[in-house]
Amino acid sequence: ILTDHAYCEQKAASTAISLIVSFPEYTELVEEMIALSREEMGHFKMVHDLILKRGNVLGRDRKDEYVIELIKYFPKGGSRTTQLVHRLLYAALIEARSCERFRLLSEELEDKKLAEFYHKLMISEAGHYTMFLKFARKYGDLEEVNKKWNSLLEYEAQIMKDLGKKESIHG
Repeated sequence: ILTDHAYCEQKAASTAISLIVSFPEYTELVEEMIALSREEMGHFKMVHDLILKRGNVLGRDRKDEYVIELIKYFPKGGSRTTQLVHRLLYAALIEARSCERFRLLSEELEDKKLAEFYHKLMISEAGHYTMFLKFARKYGDLEEVNKKWNSLLEYEAQIMKDLGKKESIHG
């Protein structure tokens, strides 16, 4: 699970950078994404160091079936604002799911040092999820964004059922 986790952190940093490149006119978003990309790469380094400390190597990335299925929900295209809102909602949900998984790991792992590591990350991820949701609500119509968020949550619940229990952060 550490390799999967490391790549999730790397992808989170990449998402932040992609939002900067795609939507540079949103200055507040750009500022937050700069900070987020740094933080996520810091998390990647922490996880990578933990992998090395345990005598392992990073390993290859696996396709994230959860994310692959999730991003099928909203149709492609639409206005730039619609595209931004959709990407922010996806990011919020992915971060929320990571936070949930980190909480479970922090409560269930027998390795107390690793459990504490995940507890600290859980707190950080909770802030990311709410930040993405805040931006979606800021840049989109509040009522419409809330409606999309709730429908995305329902769609995601089915994805979670279909994926079952896998050794991954999201699935």
